[in-house]
Amino acid sequence: MVEIAYIFPGQGAQFSGMGKDLYDNFPAAKEVFDKANSILKIDIKKLCFEGPQDALSTTANSQPAILTTSIAALRAYESSPLAGQYIPKFSLGLSLGEYTSLVAAGAISFEDALVLVRKRGEFMEEASRKNPGSMACVLGMDLKAVEDLCKGIGCEIANLNCPGQVVVSGKTNNVELFASLAKDKGAKRVLMLDVSGPFHSSLMTTARDKLKDYIDKAQFNSPKLNFISNVDAKIQTDPVIIKANLIKQVNSKTLWEESVRLAAQNGIKTFLEIGPGQVLKGLLKKIDPKLEVKNFGVLQDLQVATVQ
Repeated sequence: MVEIAYIFPGQGAQFSGMGKDLYDNFPAAKEVFDKANSILKIDIKKLCFEGPQDALSTTANSQPAILTTSIAALRAYESSPLAGQYIPKFSLGLSLGEYTSLVAAGAISFEDALVLVRKRGEFMEEASRKNPGSMACVLGMDLKAVEDLCKGIGCEIANLNCPGQVVVSGKTNNVELFASLAKDKGAKRVLMLDVSGPFHSSLMTTARDKLKDYIDKAQFNSPKLNFISNVDAKIQTDPVIIKANLIKQVNSKTLWEESVRLAAQNGIKTFLEIGPGQVLKGLLKKIDPKLEVKNFGVLQDLQVATVQ
């Protein structure tokens, strides 16, 4: 059997209709969605299955929706014959996906993670209204040059996702100024991201502080899989450190490329992207083209893999 790492997507992966085919075909997935509706006291199921997209894409809604859909996909996968082909050794997720990876690793219950993620989304949305901002993806610019330009105009590095790509965050005017200056500093392109706030920056500090109270009270256990933290790109087993990193993650940068490389250095060559979309597959191919990424987010993924 093949040793693999689970990887889980973050905010932005959502789409109207996600999880519906899993709900209709896998009792284990249906149970997850029904439980989420009961816990959240909102019709998250309808939001995922029918949208509308603008309501689904709000920070407060998209975060619990993606977590729910990703865990439903994981449970569907685990109940399929495919699960017998792989041995999960690592679990990691991008930003929001870190909560999903902790559920998959047995470090926190789905129920508790769902409550935390709903609060996380609400607090981040609130912080975005108080401190409006933007994010931009910088392509082909040296990291040191990005750091220097950020310092000069009040932006911050938010995500180190893959080689040649750096995401910056900050107040909208500052990010737009960064974008206008970056090409003269060597950037090939700068893409303004369709996000609702300056995530993973100091402008999210109020959200971090409010979320801390909830994380501190939540029950965390030592992960049963090798869990890699976004904040320090290290394997973490201590629930105290895991909690501290989840709190810090809200207003500091994520180290996705470094996290993936750590799993690869430990012998992982196959990654299972579980949940909506295929964003992580694209990033991993840029990190190391030799890595194999299989997607399990819709019924067809499971059907195709079973036939193969």
